Amino acid sequence: MACGGGQVKMTTAPKDFRFGSFVGSIVWLLFWIIVIVSLVGLPLIFIILFYIPLPYSNGEVITPYLFLSMIVDPTRTIPIIKFLIHTDFFRAAVFPGFMYAALIAAATIFVERKFLAKMQLRIGPLYAGKIEGIFQLMADGLKLMSKEIIAPSGADKPIFWTTPILFVATAAALTALIPVAPGWVVSDLDVGLLAIFAILGFFPLIALLFSWSCNSKYPFIGGLRALHQMIAFEIPFILSALSIVLLSASLNLTDIVEAQYAFWFFAIAPISAFVFYISSLAELERVPFDLPEAESEIVAGWLTETSGMIYGLIQLGTYLKLYVLAALFVILFMGGWMGPQIFPQELIPAFTGEKIYNATVVNGIFWFTIKTFGMIMLILLPRGINPRIRIDILLHTGWYKLIVLSFINMFIVLAMIYGGVITPGGLQ
Repeated sequence: MACGGGQVKMTTAPKDFRFGSFVGSIVWLLFWIIVIVSLVGLPLIFIILFYIPLPYSNGEVITPYLFLSMIVDPTRTIPIIKFLIHTDFFRAAVFPGFMYAALIAAATIFVERKFLAKMQLRIGPLYAGKIEGIFQLMADGLKLMSKEIIAPSGADKPIFWTTPILFVATAAALTALIPVAPGWVVSDLDVGLLAIFAILGFFPLIALLFSWSCNSKYPFIGGLRALHQMIAFEIPFILSALSIVLLSASLNLTDIVEAQYAFWFFAIAPISAFVFYISSLAELERVPFDLPEAESEIVAGWLTETSGMIYGLIQLGTYLKLYVLAALFVILFMGGWMGPQIFPQELIPAFTGEKIYNATVVNGIFWFTIKTFGMIMLILLPRGINPRIRIDILLHTGWYKLIVLSFINMFIVLAMIYGGVITPGGLQ
């Protein structure tokens, strides 16, 4: 190719890819996986099994050796599976706790990117994965794990490193209070609703603490904005849920769901539902209430100095919080797991009289997940259609308008209760 009277020779990279080498690398990887599992994994499992109380099967105590032999026998595996899925560890770590919430959070990140792209006539993630870029989330996760974490030179290092972990841990603690089906909740507290609001109060403090530890002006401005914003919306947030407490006569989330067996509380308290929804947007710092992360004003707000997995942990905690608030809306206003029974009573044949499948529980999980994901989409929607509002309008909305609306709906509910129109549990 001629350029400025000279000749530039175009070269291409040598094609050194060999399919045989690729297959050999896969075989070598599988070999090392087998070696590591055999030398490390199995002994570790044996050590753990010696300290975990195992169930009885056919009148005999299951030893670690018998446990491993029963895994390959389906007729004897069912009791073990039933025992494991009802342990506190499984509920807290897998379902309905952290892993279930993390999977929904991960799906939400991908769906949000495609959803907003369609709204804005874009394509969104495309190349990582043959079908609509379904592996983009995995690619982004690997990228974040491989990137260097850069801490500002003047930062308070212990606080800078620990606050993202506290952020995720606080969000994970919220998932432990969410009931997803009858009997399926990690911690079924009598004051579960109060506990959720108490834990939510830690997020602005963590954001402010992290922004202060960065020793940078933009993060600290973002942290102050987050604190002002969340405090302004905390009162209407709690008042909007108070109408539901009056209707259900309980602070227990399971009792609130069961009190909606005849009708959803959304039909009686639509104003409270609206206030709760708007307050949730502010609590999550979602558009149009994303002033703590206003990129056109303060770079990225209190997230400006984040990089690598510090950013990844904060994003994970944020989307876990999104799942919790969407699920809480479903529990308070949309009947939780209540819905038509669409799953048959018998789906999987029982082995030796043991059953894992429970039609009522599966049906509850299905309806809860569908409602929660629908609510998540409604929370994501304003990001594609709304501009950011000014901070004075934001504070005025939280301190004045939403508080008044919350009291209006609460007085309506009180009037209906004292007038005998409704009772906690159904219409008169």
